[in-house]
Amino acid sequence: MYINTAEQIAGIPASWPGYDLTIGSSGDKVRQMQEQINRIARDYPSIPTIAADGQYGESTAAAVRKFQNVFGLPETGVVDYPTWYKISEIYVGVSRIAELN
Repeated sequence: MYINTAEQIAGIPASWPGYDLTIGSSGDKVRQMQEQINRIARDYPSIPTIAADGQYGESTAAAVRKFQNVFGLPETGVVDYPTWYKISEIYVGVSRIAELN
């Protein structure tokens, strides 16, 4: 029996950071979420695009609130656990990374 391993699988969204992302948050998880929101916005143009700079400011909060509105989540502007996974779910769907060619 042979078990194939890989250090990283490309294109798979990283998991929940373990804390809410909100105004003042920064870092790689914020940037990842911003990039995913921007990709989702291409298919849902009512969601505004934002700078993917890793800084959670007012424009990011507004985009998150609009995302939450579109997908039936409480409109808090905070990326909590349910919002994080809804962003990941929609991102996988619109980017088609889960499909085989």
